[in-house]
Amino acid sequence: MSFAVAADAYDRFMGRYSVPLAPQLATLADVVVGQRVLDVGCGPGALTTELVGRLGPAAVTAVDPSEPFVAAARERHPGVSVERASAEHLPFPDQEFDAALAQLVVHFMADPVAGLREMARVTRKHGFVAACVWDHAGGQGPLSVYWEAARELDPDVIDESELAGSRAGHLTELFEGAGLHEIEETHLAVSVEHPTFEEWWEPFRLGVGPAGSYAAGLDPQRQAQLRERCRERLPAAPFVLTARAWAARGLA
Repeated sequence: MSFAVAADAYDRFMGRYSVPLAPQLATLADVVVGQRVLDVGCGPGALTTELVGRLGPAAVTAVDPSEPFVAAARERHPGVSVERASAEHLPFPDQEFDAALAQLVVHFMADPVAGLREMARVTRKHGFVAACVWDHAGGQGPLSVYWEAARELDPDVIDESELAGSRAGHLTELFEGAGLHEIEETHLAVSVEHPTFEEWWEPFRLGVGPAGSYAAGLDPQRQAQLRERCRERLPAAPFVLTARAWAARGLA
C-alpha cells in the first residue's frame, strides 16, 4: 500500500507514535557507528532521523514507494540517499548494507516474505534485518480505540487486525519464510500524551492509511457518530495512550 498523502498529514497521524518508536528499533538492530544502514519504507523519515543521528547522513540510505514521502525525506535529510522503491524490489546490489530496517512497513508490503527476503539479500552476511509493526490483532496498537468504535457502528468494517505481522509470532513466521536465521521476536512500547480529544481525533480525518481512508469515506453524520464513540472510550483529556508493537530481528 502506497501512502499518497502529504508528509505533514502522516506526521500528525502516525508520526507522533513512530518518532518515539524509532530509537527502540534501531537499538534492536544493533545500529552502531561505522555501519551503512538501509531504511525500508522510510515514509517522511521518522526512523531515518534516528539513523542519521547515530551514523551520519552519508551512512544512511532510505527507500519508499510514495512520491510525497520520498520528497519529504530528501528535504528533511540532506546527504541521505533517498530513492523511490518498494521493499519487494530494492535497487541495490547483494550485501550492500550492514543492516536493513523496516518500521511499520511489513503491514503494508504487497508480499511481506518477498520484501523481507529482499532486505536480507542487500544485507551483508550475519548482518541484522529488523522490523516492527503495531499489535493491531491484540488490540494494543495506537489505533485500537478507533477500530473498536468503528466495529460497534459497522460490524463488517475491515480493520487492520489481519495485516501482516499484527498478531504475536507472525513476524517470526514471515522472517522464517524469508530465510533469515537466529530470529528473535519481542515487543516495543511507546506512550504518547494527547492534550485534548480533538488533537487525537483530527488526524483521523486526513485520509492517512486504512483508518484515515475509512473515516474520510464516511458521510458527516456517520463520521460524527464514530468520533463520539471514540470520545466515550477515551479518558478525559489530557490522556496518555500506550501502544505496543511486535518487533523481530534476524541474521541475513
